[in-house]
Amino acid sequence: MSLLEPSPPPALDPLLLPTALPPLPAALPPSADPGPGRPHLWLVSTAIHQETATRYAPLVLGPSELARAEEFRRPTDRATYLCAHVGLRRVIGNHLGIPPRTVSVARAPCPCCGAPHGRPVLPGEPLHFSLSHCDGLSLIAVAAAPVGVDVEPVPDPRTLVEAADVLHPMEAVELAALAPMSRPAAFARVWTRKEAYLKGLGIGLGADPSREYVSAGEVPAAPADWLLADVTVPPGHRAALAVRREETGGAGPD
Repeated sequence: MSLLEPSPPPALDPLLLPTALPPLPAALPPSADPGPGRPHLWLVSTAIHQETATRYAPLVLGPSELARAEEFRRPTDRATYLCAHVGLRRVIGNHLGIPPRTVSVARAPCPCCGAPHGRPVLPGEPLHFSLSHCDGLSLIAVAAAPVGVDVEPVPDPRTLVEAADVLHPMEAVELAALAPMSRPAAFARVWTRKEAYLKGLGIGLGADPSREYVSAGEVPAAPADWLLADVTVPPGHRAALAVRREETGGAGPD
């Protein structure tokens, strides 16, 4: 490769495999910084973490997080929230080399209105992160660039008609071409890709999901300046990750 030629843009693996987060009090191994296009992913099972996360939550989480946990009416939702947020603080603290309770999280300005309700960020730190959880399962990502993740259960076929307005016209055509039994999983694949991307932007559902095309097929179609990939999660769920493409600049000789 010539010194004047830019290095090729990074690419994500077609299907990413997260690492299962070990329950407390097990320590996490020292974490290397994530590279361009190479985020680190962690999967948190509520069934495995519930007992220890509930016990350690007062020592790890801040007052606002503990208060938020108490707002959940269903014990299973409360347990998943605690497992997700205790896990997130452990992962970030491990990357930064600080105790989990001292991790400081703020909100970036919203890209739409400028108000402080955009992506969660770590003030003064180059590390980016994203968290998603559904009933019984949480997914955490840390990256060198803005990142978003989403994990969802595969929906009941009867709900697809109600959710059709989130699809891009091309995605609707792609889903309609599938056998009826294949459509729920394909819809979940589309939805998690969209949600991960919108979370990475810091917009979330403040934007119209139908405007972006991410494909209902096996290979995602990434929006401009982003990398997009599906994430391997337990059966009955789908997950995806979006990370902003970072220019790597020039490269040295081979």
